[in-house]
Amino acid sequence: MPLLFSRTVSQLYLTLVPLAAAILGFTIGHISYKLYIPVWLVHAGLMILATRRLSGVSGANQDVGKSKLVISALFLLAPWLFISIFAGMGPPPTTAAGWVATATEQQVRYAILVISGLLMTVGFALLRNQLKLAGEEVYSSIGLVIILLAMPLFLLNMTYWGSFLTESFRIFVAAGTDKRPDWYLPLRAQFAWISGIEVGLTYLATAAFAASLQTTHWFKPLACRLYILISLLGFLLSVFPDFSLMPLTIGSYLVSIPAFPFIMPYLMAIHLLSLSNSVPKSHS
Repeated sequence: MPLLFSRTVSQLYLTLVPLAAAILGFTIGHISYKLYIPVWLVHAGLMILATRRLSGVSGANQDVGKSKLVISALFLLAPWLFISIFAGMGPPPTTAAGWVATATEQQVRYAILVISGLLMTVGFALLRNQLKLAGEEVYSSIGLVIILLAMPLFLLNMTYWGSFLTESFRIFVAAGTDKRPDWYLPLRAQFAWISGIEVGLTYLATAAFAASLQTTHWFKPLACRLYILISLLGFLLSVFPDFSLMPLTIGSYLVSIPAFPFIMPYLMAIHLLSLSNSVPKSHS
């Protein structure tokens, strides 16, 4: 297979992963783990192969600067290697009984998101170092500070969903009542605020890194402007109060889905891998 064709196919496959996972997850919904785990393992193997093809990693005589850039991109790409399994899990159940019936899967879901958040943070930190070596410090430093502020809130929010809600729903289902205790609703409202803040900060950090990539001329201006525009739109939809207009309500819901803020860094990582051979060498 010619190198250019294999790299094009690899880039297309990787680019379609979030879209395919979202469509399958929301249309088909939850299926048996006996089916989706083997399918996901095959898909994970294909993602690894496509990533290797796209990055052009040969393992020998590799430029140190390029290797570090590829590693930073891999950390930003890695979350969707795991998040793509949600295509078989489907969205979280909307009832306490449904949640309890799939409690193990829900705990796995949010454990994956915790790991993904840590991977993304490391990826941004490594990318910031490469951008600094390329002569850009302002936007990348701002982006790193913002993501470091967002990550503790993200981890707290994921433990709320994975641990607190799971145990609470078990209590509610065992009690056999739909009535929630007085303390439950204020706590849920508090974590809705936490979610909005950490999601908004993540989109804002992504916009800052896109601005940094534009400054270094690693990405074309149009691509960077799209990354910035979409990230700022995600930021606004996540931090503004609830809207009554249906399109804005849907938009606010979508940008707040825990896996969705990982999409833009993921696409930027694919972009970095596709350009890794043409990015100027860094003086590391």
